[in-house]
Amino acid sequence: MKLHFTKMHGAGNDFVVVDATRIAFKPVPTQLAKLADRHFGAGCDQILVVEPASDPDVDFDYRIYNSDGSESGQCGNGARCLLRFIHERGISAKKSLRVRTISQVLELEKTADGQTRVNMGVPRFAPGEIPLSATQRQAHYALNIEGKEIRFGAANMGNPHAVIEVADVERAPVAPLGAALQAHVFFPQSVNVGFMQIVDAGTIHLRVNERGVGETLACGSGACAAVAAGRLWGKLGERVRVQMRGGELGVEWAGEGQSLYLSGPAVTVYQGEMEI
Repeated sequence: MKLHFTKMHGAGNDFVVVDATRIAFKPVPTQLAKLADRHFGAGCDQILVVEPASDPDVDFDYRIYNSDGSESGQCGNGARCLLRFIHERGISAKKSLRVRTISQVLELEKTADGQTRVNMGVPRFAPGEIPLSATQRQAHYALNIEGKEIRFGAANMGNPHAVIEVADVERAPVAPLGAALQAHVFFPQSVNVGFMQIVDAGTIHLRVNERGVGETLACGSGACAAVAAGRLWGKLGERVRVQMRGGELGVEWAGEGQSLYLSGPAVTVYQGEMEI
């Protein structure tokens, strides 16, 4: 099968984007792994697929695949790239779109400065909604990992996130501690793990180890979860600059019960085709 695709990125978080509005694309794990491979494929963090709407309440369905074959319910950086892809490919000319993932509906819009903005929905904090194995909601949870207590906040932004505050994000044990938490029974569906260094009420540095992917240069839903946790801890304001290794994202959140918004760049790298 010869697949036509577009390579894109949002702050270094990179994607292979596929138009399945005309010809269906139902990938199997071996195809996803080949596409995502950085030596033998196009190379990406995730594969994004735009499909015809499954109901009249949305413009398109939006599928997010990890390289291990698993499907994610949320990717903020990917959603911004998806909007640009849809416009550039002439699939739709609407400046704002509603798209459905396996877990929620997202609202996408192009901003006056040329960036893209996503309504990421209302953050969820109840243990059963994240999900995690706790009997009641807490601002901080704690687990013993290799003899050390790890404290973290948790939220669902369409996918589960744990957020750990650190003094120096560059020295944080992102890979080993991220992997340990992702494998822990406390998270029945695994978890994305963010390491957040708070600079001031309007600025954080963040690194994220994503489930099924590993550390990425940026993570949109991770940025949102980190700001949501920091706001609940009383340490962050309504508008926060999130500085990640691949670039900067903006997060706006008025507070609990309100929708959270993510903005940032969406860049087309190239178009190509590959035999899969």
